[in-house]
Amino acid sequence: MKFRLKHLLFFAFTAVSINGFTQSKNASNDAYSGIEFKMNKINEPKIPNNSVNIVDFGAINGGTTLCTKAFADAIDAVSKKGGGKVIIPPGIWLTGPIILKSNIELRAETGALIKFSPDKSLYPIIQTSFEGLNTWRCISPIYGKNLENIAFTGGGVYDGSGEVWRMVKKDKLTDSQWKNLVASGGVLNDKKTSWYPSEQYVKGNQNADQNVRADLKTKEQFEEIHDFLRPVMVSIQNSKRVLFDGPVFQNSPAWNIHPLMIEDLIIRNTTVRNPWYSQNGDGLDVESCKNVLVENSSFDVGDDAICIKSGKDKDGRDRGIPCENIIIRNNIVYHGHGGVTVGSEMSSGVKNMHVSNCTFMGTDVGLRFKSSRGRGGIVENIFIKDIFMTNIPSQAISFDLYYGGKSIAEKLAEGGDDKNTAIVPVDEKTPQFKNIIIKNVFIDGAKQAVFLQGLPEMNLENIEISNLTAKAEKGFSIIDANGIKLHDINMNITNSTVFEIYNGKNMSLKNISFNSTSPKAVTIDGEVSKNIELISNSKVDFSKKTTIGDKVAKDAVKM
Repeated sequence: MKFRLKHLLFFAFTAVSINGFTQSKNASNDAYSGIEFKMNKINEPKIPNNSVNIVDFGAINGGTTLCTKAFADAIDAVSKKGGGKVIIPPGIWLTGPIILKSNIELRAETGALIKFSPDKSLYPIIQTSFEGLNTWRCISPIYGKNLENIAFTGGGVYDGSGEVWRMVKKDKLTDSQWKNLVASGGVLNDKKTSWYPSEQYVKGNQNADQNVRADLKTKEQFEEIHDFLRPVMVSIQNSKRVLFDGPVFQNSPAWNIHPLMIEDLIIRNTTVRNPWYSQNGDGLDVESCKNVLVENSSFDVGDDAICIKSGKDKDGRDRGIPCENIIIRNNIVYHGHGGVTVGSEMSSGVKNMHVSNCTFMGTDVGLRFKSSRGRGGIVENIFIKDIFMTNIPSQAISFDLYYGGKSIAEKLAEGGDDKNTAIVPVDEKTPQFKNIIIKNVFIDGAKQAVFLQGLPEMNLENIEISNLTAKAEKGFSIIDANGIKLHDINMNITNSTVFEIYNGKNMSLKNISFNSTSPKAVTIDGEVSKNIELISNSKVDFSKKTTIGDKVAKDAVKM
């Protein structure tokens, strides 16, 4: 009865969360209350009181006439006045890349559809950053660099024509969808299990490491694989005071919205969508930004939804700009590999992040932290509360420092061994995750409630999880971790093992309640597992439900 009551409370809290999303459209003034770290109010863009309409510069409605010049001329005209609003009225507007200037607000009115041309020749390659690395990519459909005061407003839709850029796996589509895709052109692989937009894409995909060709050095070499260099849809770089408020951004070639090195960034009341099968179809990738607010928005995408990054490996460490002072609240995530994700490109570090009142429905993973050896960087001072999840197909909360470029669902399906205990020397390439507090989490269905895996040479450190109610197949896996604190945990677990602890140190489990009667409900193993304090409540007697590996000292468990 105890769990069933909390199960009902989950739905009550979920309803509050969804209602808060619809009723708190302008909650930004309250965005700084209860934040656990010092953070100044984020400055919004200051847009001069001028306006122009793209129709006055030759834009033609209908989606068949290219309006690239009309957009450019409208932006140039209002820019010469010191900046202002570029109005995109209701209609279908076909265009190539939109290049932004400072002090510009793109106002896409409700009923406006900005459709970016599928003609890849309109998108020249430029030097940029992608997947956290310095490289060459095609210019983004919406692009701006070294700017101030940029805003995207209105209720219109920006569509990136991603279907002409992305490869597609056959098992992601229905038979009729696959048949139509193959009939449209493109190239199939030898096994006829993957579709590619062109031969040039196939060539570019060879020797690629997570979509980046590190073996190519010159612009001419990259030009030979132009079609493979699919861009993020919205790229704003090295700028100040950027606002997204109202529009829909959908169907991106790669990532959807990618703010890079932005100071004072606000994303609110925004809808981000990609087909669920879209390769690297991330929703929002906030990279090396300072002072960030993401609120009252919804995401339904093909990869991670809300992602926090700071560069990859040496390129990221050389940049040396962390992602810091971040507030993520009142958001809904539907499909995606991760609801709120940190990493795996976090080589400049992530610090001071608050996440609250977010709902994840059917997301592969809810809270996802990932990295691997070679990244370096420190993730610390993360505060998460009031998270509501339902129908999570893999892990509701995941810390994985052996991330290898695949979603957790894909890794689990392959049956890989998660316990990699090889130790390597600690250096600047070693990632570190520490000082993270997660509380008030409700999980209504998941393959596993919590998965915590550090590195043997750099354990996860000082992670506290409290007031967690979960219905899942598996409970907790804790591997290579130090100073983990778990308290006020209530779980309905179908697997016989509720807690699996491997190489854990200085841990405390208090007020834990679960339904398992298995003699192996809590399993502790590993050469260095020690000082694990299991403090039961009146419902659970750990001393009767614990098996300890032969290599663990007798005083490993204290009652």
